[in-house]
Amino acid sequence: MKALVVRKDEESGKTSAAVEDLSVADLPEGDVTVAVEYSTVNYKDGLCIGPGGGLVRQYPHVPGIDFAGTVEESSDDRYKPGDKVVLTGWRVGEVHWGGYAQKARVKADWLVPLPGGLDSRQAMAVGTAGFTAMLAVMALEDHGLKPGQGPVLVTGAAGGVGSVATAILANLGYEVAAVTGRPETADYLTSLGATQIVPREDINETTKRPLEGETWAGCVDAVGGAMLARVLGQMKYGGSVAAVGLAGGAALPATVIPFLLRGVNLLGIDSVMQPYDNRLRAWERIASDLPMEKLEAMAHPATLADLPQLGADILKGQVKGRVVVDVNA
Repeated sequence: MKALVVRKDEESGKTSAAVEDLSVADLPEGDVTVAVEYSTVNYKDGLCIGPGGGLVRQYPHVPGIDFAGTVEESSDDRYKPGDKVVLTGWRVGEVHWGGYAQKARVKADWLVPLPGGLDSRQAMAVGTAGFTAMLAVMALEDHGLKPGQGPVLVTGAAGGVGSVATAILANLGYEVAAVTGRPETADYLTSLGATQIVPREDINETTKRPLEGETWAGCVDAVGGAMLARVLGQMKYGGSVAAVGLAGGAALPATVIPFLLRGVNLLGIDSVMQPYDNRLRAWERIASDLPMEKLEAMAHPATLADLPQLGADILKGQVKGRVVVDVNA
């Protein structure tokens, strides 16, 4: 089988990634062996393909935090050969070998049945990024967000999480304000359903004022850092921000004033260790609430051989939308 293998030079500490031929016997232990059909590229994948980012424990390593495919062998009663499955999270592709290979072996607990209405290619056009976006939308709804309450801000909107969040929110009837630092993506974001394009520089500067005008009914934030701090002070009373990423930094130079005077909620979204029932709920919502034509508009094809470059590009913020990796191409 072919796989993207990352190796580390012990002397220099540098890593290199290349497509290699491996044996099925090389796969790690697990309950279920899956014939992988598609994977995708997320920010974490860029780290695991390249510098490691503290995520990879042992080399050689096969990255790929997502995959979709068909069960080949299973020692667990929940899955049988021929079943279509999806995997996101559980530190697969980081600690455990992942989806950048033609076969993967994992624990049954980590898998979810492919939801009706989606094929494996579409599932990877969604991937962890889209799954995370759906979790964020669900969390905002669970905290009272409804269409008609005002614009919902999506930061990092042209990225993977942001693109899917924009499409889902627009499809559900929300007014979406999309933040981007790339003016050339405005037409793309409008095609996904954004009704307002917010230049990144308008909202990326810190302010000494802990509160500004009440502007946003909700927010899906993939940036963190100074932008998240600024957004918290612009939320409407009782509004919520779903925090999904830290592309702009892990520090949060904010005050508690928005929480105390406006009842703002900051909701942490983790996609890696989500319980099984919530995973099912999210995937079912994706199948029903994400327009497939919008998903196609944000998806770009790739092969295993393209991954070293794509990994470097996504770390620089140069990947738009979603990348679908055909591991058999």
